[in-house]
Amino acid sequence: MKSINWGIIGCGDVAEIKSGPAFQRIEHSNLVVVMRRDEAKAKDFAQRHNVPNFSNDADDILNNEKIDAVYIATPPSTHLEYALKALDAGKLVYLEKPMALDGVEAKQICDAVTKSSGKLTVAHYRRKLPAFLKVKELLDKKVIGNITHVDIQILQPKVADLVAASQENWRLNPEVSGGGYFYDLAPHQIDLMIHYFGPIAAATGFTKHPKNTSKVEEVVNGILSFESGVQFRGVWNFNVAEKSKKDECIIYGTEGTIKFSFFGNSVFLTTENGIKTFTFDNPKHVQEPMIKAAVDYFLNKGENPCPAEDGLLVMYILEKLSGRCI
Repeated sequence: MKSINWGIIGCGDVAEIKSGPAFQRIEHSNLVVVMRRDEAKAKDFAQRHNVPNFSNDADDILNNEKIDAVYIATPPSTHLEYALKALDAGKLVYLEKPMALDGVEAKQICDAVTKSSGKLTVAHYRRKLPAFLKVKELLDKKVIGNITHVDIQILQPKVADLVAASQENWRLNPEVSGGGYFYDLAPHQIDLMIHYFGPIAAATGFTKHPKNTSKVEEVVNGILSFESGVQFRGVWNFNVAEKSKKDECIIYGTEGTIKFSFFGNSVFLTTENGIKTFTFDNPKHVQEPMIKAAVDYFLNKGENPCPAEDGLLVMYILEKLSGRCI
């Protein structure tokens, strides 16, 4: 295979800017068909983004022998169905996060990958953005010495502006999303922590739910212990005052700290020499670097930038911290 022909299942809000156009910008990558249940919206997306074909039936992509790879950009409730069908057809798969509704479904997807002639990459795209690559570089060089602990605070009002806007707020329906804003936002943070610090030895969490409902978590207090000895504390609160909003990670080392925002583009390094700021420009389509890495992997030109097993581990940690694990 010298190039990859893509189909998108779920050309909605996420695909509009974050990812969709990137498939046409990358060398050896062609976006040839998009799908959405609302055919008029699929047609509109295709026309605006110069995609030659559109459909309202996912099977038109999954059963099309001319389509090499599938980007599954639907809500998590349909990830399992489409991923299994795509892998059974031998397709290459780029799967949105979180990779499934729960750990059981994620494990099914992982098992299917091992039996398929296809390949799968999970869209934990922050791994490839410049600010987070800089953090990894600083950690690898031990610029702040040995890491002792990490503190994350994701504090948002009830209408979280970190979440992509959509006509229907399916993220607050656990039957569709898996578990509210926590399941939508926390994978970004948890995946990077695993990417930075390696295997986790233990995980536990405590939650608070809104009054009169237990469907989604309002506050999650998560604690992780990494095999390396690094300790982690994360607080996700989706009911704070507007002025209390925060999106912050601080990594503490024996010789300084690294501070950054998960939805920003600057990294702040503090050592005995003072504070140094690194600021980066994110690509217009923020998933483009990750999609490029996936294309390279699919064409046997690079390693898998985020294997299914990594997505599965994130799902397990989500369940441990939220108390949803069986």
